Amino acid sequence: GKEAGLSPGFTEKLKSWLSWSWTYVCFLWFGMVLIMIYVLWSPLKLQETLTSVFLNTLTPKFYVALTGTSSLISGLILIFEWWYFRKYGTSFIEQVSVSHLRPLLGGVESSSTTGLFSSVNGDAEPRPSVSECKVWRNPLNLFRGAEYNRYTWVTGKEPLTYYDMNLSAQDHQTFFTGDTQQLRPEDAVMQKAWRERNPQARIRAAYQAIEINHHKYKYFLVHYKKQLGLLFINTLISCVYLCRCAAAYVLLAEEEATTITEAERLFKKALSIGKDGHSSTKKAHEIFSLCNTAGKDINLLVYIKRRLAMCARKLGRIKEAVKMMRDLMKEFPLLGMLNIHENLLEALLELQAYADVQAVLAKYDDISLPKSATICYTSALLKARAVSDKFSPEAASRRGLSTAEMNAVEAIHRAVEFNPHVPKYLLEMKSLILPPEHILKRGDSEAVAYAFFHLQHWKRAEGALNLLHCTWEGTFRIIPYPLEKGHLFYPYPGCTETADRELLPSFHEVSVYPKKELPFFILFTAGLCSFTAMLAMLTHQFPELMGVFAKAFFSTLFAPLGFFADKMESFMPSSFWHQLTRI
Repeated sequence: GKEAGLSPGFTEKLKSWLSWSWTYVCFLWFGMVLIMIYVLWSPLKLQETLTSVFLNTLTPKFYVALTGTSSLISGLILIFEWWYFRKYGTSFIEQVSVSHLRPLLGGVESSSTTGLFSSVNGDAEPRPSVSECKVWRNPLNLFRGAEYNRYTWVTGKEPLTYYDMNLSAQDHQTFFTGDTQQLRPEDAVMQKAWRERNPQARIRAAYQAIEINHHKYKYFLVHYKKQLGLLFINTLISCVYLCRCAAAYVLLAEEEATTITEAERLFKKALSIGKDGHSSTKKAHEIFSLCNTAGKDINLLVYIKRRLAMCARKLGRIKEAVKMMRDLMKEFPLLGMLNIHENLLEALLELQAYADVQAVLAKYDDISLPKSATICYTSALLKARAVSDKFSPEAASRRGLSTAEMNAVEAIHRAVEFNPHVPKYLLEMKSLILPPEHILKRGDSEAVAYAFFHLQHWKRAEGALNLLHCTWEGTFRIIPYPLEKGHLFYPYPGCTETADRELLPSFHEVSVYPKKELPFFILFTAGLCSFTAMLAMLTHQFPELMGVFAKAFFSTLFAPLGFFADKMESFMPSSFWHQLTRI
């Protein structure tokens, strides 16, 4: 037992000693190599050998082939490094070096925990991991069957990533399925339906759940009507049957419906079932626990009503959609985390009801509430709209900014600091794609989702985009080091790029902030490729002249070594070197 207790400490000491001594061993080996070269320099006539072999024997064609091959290899490495950097945001050689060589040399496994993330007193703070970057459900996410799938049919590209769809499956399982210990057959079918990766398999599972519930309803009605009474058994069966059917119809509306009108019809059917199921749950909950918890039914009901409001918005019935959203927020005020107010803001902007938009912002643009791009940029839009129609950069530079213009510029700076990716989409400097089902606040995914729905509102406000174009880049002068210190918000998180690459499709070029500098190895391989290519061309065109330059280069290169050898001979007796030579 004592040996077992001491062995881990001994092992750690041995590892630390090896890592400490590794550097010194390398320096010792390098010094021994230099001494060996010096000792054998005169007996083996290394200088004459190098000169005769590399400068006299080999022809210029050999040097052309050598430098040309070096240029080709370094060019291929450069192309691969550039592709890897564009795709993953880091250097492949640097990543391999940090991951595999740094631990062998006694360093930490990753350098990402220090540097940019340091506290005021200089102590290193841990860099946020991807798990710490919370992903939110997109409040305005599109319909898979009616919108995402139609895009795939036309372009052949998948707008949603597997990671994004897997998050949606987890959301649906959490919101719509029960958490009872013993799952009923239809529960298991619906849980499997949400997890299925194949859309057709999900649709088949939804139909299967509806069929199971239909048979169960008939079975209960036939066998227990006389025993328990018609009124109670109808209530009880509705509780068991209707809630599950509503979830199945939700899946069909999301996945199978190819038009918004068809999706609205299925959601209305699910709503009529969900209302009955919700009321039945309240009646039967005190007697039997055969239903889902009431919270699950409320989640299902809120989801259906919200999607119905979004259907009305997409079909042009905007006032109806606004009323449904207001009623939903009034009926369920505690479900603020669902961000229904962002749907309401977008619908009110479409109605150009700017006073109502301002009233909603007054409630949700509070310092104690979490912000979003919709909140910040809508606030900036309202302030920019008040002055943008008469704004002129030339006139503003002559007379200065008025109070209203200063407020608009500050609102734009505030919005850009929160999410710096949005302006390029609003100004159409980057192409838009379909927004994902989940977004990362302050990330590129949130910028895509906001600009996809709100670009038209900025275009409708005359001069608003011009004011944004003239002022948005000034934000970066206020926060020169965004990863270390913010101005109005917390420092910009360093994990957004990795999470956005998981949420956004591969054909989209993810926006990165702050802009990363090119890694050292890309610059090194680019310089090496250019230099060797120039040497190959010059050697091919001017072989004699390049030979003269090569002799001068090697003589200059070995001059410090010769100087060092002369100094060593002046300090050491000649007999000592003679004995070493004989050995």
